[in-house]
Amino acid sequence: MSVELKIPVIGESVTEVTLSSWLKKDGDYVAEGEAVCEIESDKASMELPAPSAGVLKIMAEAGSELKIGAKIGELDTSAAKPAATIVAAPKSVAAPVASAPVAEANKKEVNVASPAARKILDEKGVSAEGLNGSGKDGRITKEDALNSKSAPVAKAPSVSVAIAGSRNLRTEKMSRLRKTIATKLVEAKNTTAMLTTFNEVDMFELMSLRKKYKEAFTKKHGVGLGFMSLFTKAVTVSLKDFPSVNAQINGDEIIYHDYADIGIAVSTPKGLVVPVVRNAESMSLAQIEKEILNLATKARDGKITIEEMQGGTFSITNGGVFGSMLSTPILNIPQSAILGMHNIIERPIALNGQVVIRPMMYLALSYDHRIIDGRESVSFLKQVKELLEDPSRLLLDV
Repeated sequence: MSVELKIPVIGESVTEVTLSSWLKKDGDYVAEGEAVCEIESDKASMELPAPSAGVLKIMAEAGSELKIGAKIGELDTSAAKPAATIVAAPKSVAAPVASAPVAEANKKEVNVASPAARKILDEKGVSAEGLNGSGKDGRITKEDALNSKSAPVAKAPSVSVAIAGSRNLRTEKMSRLRKTIATKLVEAKNTTAMLTTFNEVDMFELMSLRKKYKEAFTKKHGVGLGFMSLFTKAVTVSLKDFPSVNAQINGDEIIYHDYADIGIAVSTPKGLVVPVVRNAESMSLAQIEKEILNLATKARDGKITIEEMQGGTFSITNGGVFGSMLSTPILNIPQSAILGMHNIIERPIALNGQVVIRPMMYLALSYDHRIIDGRESVSFLKQVKELLEDPSRLLLDV
């Protein structure tokens, strides 16, 4: 009995996928539930498990573009698991090295020209080689040079310059995910009036709070207290006061959201994905941390679903984990704004008339100027900054 392997339905908007790689070979015996291949959609990649145990027959090549429901192979459920065989490696035979005779270059004697004759020959573009001189010992005289016929001067052989080090090139086909990312980024640049405003936040109070309660927080909730949950909470509070930052343009209408679905950018081996924390405005810090950890783990393992990455209203990206000090993040359309976090650097600042050393972070808010005015964008980012610099306000909701 044979069981068909087909491309499954992944999401409403997905009609085509790429069969990125086979994890098993043709003729392999696979167990039920064992991953046999990896498929990649516009949003993410996923492994396809075997619906039953059997011997695999591959019917589609890796790299193929396939429609949803396309048949890619079969499983022979009646076949027994093939016995392992040992194939002896063929002995290598040394090839004879052919030797080639080296020809010795013939030396040709060149007649010597007088200075006056040399000047004339150079002006006429004539080589002294091959001329028969009438002077003593065959010397080329002025008269010989005057009587010579113009001829092109032989060019000196080109000399190749040795370059140290390897200069190999490598090309590879863009993955479907990478092509989608590229398309979306270009679309965001070309279809929105994107602008970025900056501010800086003194992280001293936030870091002190985190250091004080980090151990107790982890012990109670089973998850670490990171900066992302605190930033997410500060964003959701500020979005209530500046609803246009949480809105989207749809044709000639503006859609306002009374909830905050926050997209958290996650770097994976295959590219950047943005899973969404739903209704983050109603979550506690512990709930936000758990959901971020869950989504980030799925994304890095390639198990994130399209539904888990759709429908965000605002995004946060943290380039600081890679050492970025300042950047202008690109909008995650159709969203109208994105907050960029950066690395924390101790810098001298003026505080209450005194110069002190503080852990500082630059914040960047990129926004669509078609829907968000400068006053709103600057005021929103300023409020986020103030909440982070006085984190007790996040807990007291003031």
